[in-house]
Amino acid sequence: MRTKEILVGTDGTAASHAAVRWAAREAQRRGLPLRIVYAFDWQWEAARYDAGTEHLDVARQLADAVVAAREQALAVAPTVRVELDTLISNPAPGLLAAAEEDVELLVVGSRGRGGFASLLLGSVSQRVATHAPCPVVVVRGRGDVTEGPIAVGVDDSPATDHVLATAFEAAASRDTGLAAIRAYLPPTSLWMADVPAVAVDLPQDDTAEHERLEELLAPWRQKYPKVPVKVTVSHDGPAAILADVSHEAQLVVVGSRGHGTITGVLLGSVGAQLLHHADCPVLIDRSPAKEEQPR
Repeated sequence: MRTKEILVGTDGTAASHAAVRWAAREAQRRGLPLRIVYAFDWQWEAARYDAGTEHLDVARQLADAVVAAREQALAVAPTVRVELDTLISNPAPGLLAAAEEDVELLVVGSRGRGGFASLLLGSVSQRVATHAPCPVVVVRGRGDVTEGPIAVGVDDSPATDHVLATAFEAAASRDTGLAAIRAYLPPTSLWMADVPAVAVDLPQDDTAEHERLEELLAPWRQKYPKVPVKVTVSHDGPAAILADVSHEAQLVVVGSRGHGTITGVLLGSVGAQLLHHADCPVLIDRSPAKEEQPR
């Protein structure tokens, strides 16, 4: 049985180097090996049969990119064990296949330069975040940020306890606080249909939502008593408030809620919007549908 590992995709761009550095810090924090994967699609015209210097140059560029990624990792996490891997594959399927093998966390950048050699959001990153069998971090915005709280979106979905477990553990391992965000749109009468939800003052509903949030947090506060928690109940949409909080946070954690018709398509609208708008790395917590609360 292989040891669990953290897997990160690279393409030699600055965005992917940020992803490698983030993944290396996380691997060192968790005491896990790091596997750096450079996937590329060997589909150049006649490339499989041409022994000319053009394709040898491409091979050298690939080798240089992988070596550079290793140097990026060791620069921020000198004790982490690094494994280098190159895959002749379309990038997204290659990473998804690699993630099936004892991967605890898959990390990608938010954009790239085409192909994969590309981590373009809406392409490789979005497909990986949507279909991966494990938790995914998309490193975007202030990718190298190491200060600030962990922000987490809290709703009433079946996976909420697992999302909170991930967020509290992330905060505890970084010796930082947690910003727990609960967003809801208060019901309004028909005559108030044109009034923005944020302008509706319903203190009884806010109190109920605060109580529900505290109820969900209670067992985790008990398990992690040294993690300070700031709670916020907002009338804004969850993606909007989390994107706003991301300017001060070092990581945003959200669940993988969605309604795709294919098994494994579990990226909800909140996660999808954050992958475009967050100002720090975003962790999509791919988790079981049910999880016990801490004892």
